Order: sequence, then C-alpha cells, then structure tokens
Amino acid sequence: MIKLVATDIDGTILNENGDCSNGVRNCITKMQEKGIKVVIVTGRMYAGAKQVAEKLNLKDAIVSYQGGLIKKDCVSNETLYETCIPKDDAKLVLDWAKQNNIHINLYINDILYVENNNEIIQKYATRQNLEYKVCNFNDLELGNINKILAINYNDADIVTSWVKECQQKFSHLYIIKSTPYFCEFSTQKATKACAVNFLKEYYNVNDDEVLAIGDQDNDIELLKAGGISIAMGNGTEELKKYADYITDTVENDGFVKAMEKFVLCSK
Repeated sequence: MIKLVATDIDGTILNENGDCSNGVRNCITKMQEKGIKVVIVTGRMYAGAKQVAEKLNLKDAIVSYQGGLIKKDCVSNETLYETCIPKDDAKLVLDWAKQNNIHINLYINDILYVENNNEIIQKYATRQNLEYKVCNFNDLELGNINKILAINYNDADIVTSWVKECQQKFSHLYIIKSTPYFCEFSTQKATKACAVNFLKEYYNVNDDEVLAIGDQDNDIELLKAGGISIAMGNGTEELKKYADYITDTVENDGFVKAMEKFVLCSK
C-alpha cells in the first residue's frame, strides 16, 4: 500500500503552459482524503513551489531546490531540512558563467537575483509567476545560497555541454540538467533522493510504501528513492531506464493514470 507519493511538478503534474488538469486536481484530492501524503519534489525555488502547493491544496511537505530545502507545509513555512552551496564554490561557478557569458539565476534565502533584466529572466519569471531582483553579484553577501541556475533557451545541446564540463570542473557539487534549457548547481546533499529518504524517516514509511514519479533527468534521483518508480510518457529516454513503469504523457493525464493504477486501485 502506497503511503507517500513524491511527484515532480513541471512536465508531471503541470503541462507546458504551467497548468494542471481537473483530473490531476481531483486525483490529488482523492489521495489526500485517503490519508496518502502527496509531496511535490521540484527544482523550483520554494516561493514558486509554494504557489503550486496552494493551488492544489496540498497539506504535506514541500521539497524545493532539488532537495536543498524541505518545508513542513505551505502554511507554517517551518524548515525541516536545508543545505546551501558554500561561498567559495559559488564564486567559482559564478566566475565560470561570467567568463562564458552565461545567464545565471542566483537564489539566496529564497530570493531570486540576476545581473541583467533580459528576456531570459523575464520569460522564466513570467512562467513561474516570480519576483526577482537585479543587481551586481559582486555586491551580494554570498551566504545561504540555495541554488545556482544557468539558462539557455535557444540551444539545449549547449546546456548539455555545460553539464558535462561542470561535472568535471566542479565534481564536488551536484550538477544536473533539469529541463532541456536548465543546468542546475547545488550540493551533493541536495538531490531528490536525499529529500525523499529524509521524508521516509520523517513520516515513518518504508521504501515499498513510496511511489516516485517524474519526467526529466533530475528525476532519476527521485525514481531511485521510490519503491515504485514511474516515468512520464513525455520523460527523457535516460529517465525511463530507471522506471518500473512508464505512464502516459502529461497532456494525457499520465499522472492520474499512474495513480489510478498503483495508488487508488482497490485491492
């Protein structure tokens, strides 16, 4: 019996337009009414993840920054777990980005900073309904850094090359491609697997009582932590290698179909 559903957000419960279907809403409501904990596990900042949790009336923990920050719920805002990028490591990544003219989103204390108010941040912030601050990173106190995000909306192959390069250059950090256009930097303790394993203990559930579902390469760690691991039909081919089951696409309510098969089924 599944007691904890750990789900990614974008491409899993939200479609390309950032919307979720009535089917997803109703499915989540049914699971919560049965006492099943539904936890969103996302690379988004907490401010953005919280909006989704509120929209879906989620009652349980919120995992943001890939696993770098876990809040008890979206009401109390109580922090259960947090890990931040050390200042010296952050400087190295920011220097690399500046040398290569790469746009960076910098997250400090759950505030989003950028150096240029360009089309990249405008598109990003509009899609996620986020506020941001424009400043010179050299003027910031680099403490409590939740995450660093490098973005290129024009060339997914370049983003892949960033990931490969930086995984070698900054091997002690956790670096992952979370969408075709995002290269994310965090600590080795800020993975979706780390977060789900923490919540297993917090909620006192066993491995086989956890279902994990996602669509991108950063969800590989998420699937590894699930007793049942599900990839969306629109997921990456690499992610699907780690799945016990591949459901339909987000546009065809793949999340709902998976929950009906493994969680809401009568046995």
